[in-house]
Amino acid sequence: MRQSIDQDTLAALVETAAVREFRALREDELWRLEVRLGAKWLPIRSRRELVRHWRSLTAVGRFCEGQGIKSLSVEL
Repeated sequence: MRQSIDQDTLAALVETAAVREFRALREDELWRLEVRLGAKWLPIRSRRELVRHWRSLTAVGRFCEGQGIKSLSVEL
């Protein structure tokens, strides 16, 4: 089973500066956010799904701002 990170854990990791690398990936018409934890890239999960998806890169950016993420890589 693939691992993922929930929003509460992400907030704690960002607050303690335990993670610093984030990337947004495009999947067809949707976007997902991943965080680098050690050597692995792990997706951010929603409450119901293993991977949270956003409809636009702008929405991903707003989420990141709300979480205190200051730098984000984008892969098309």
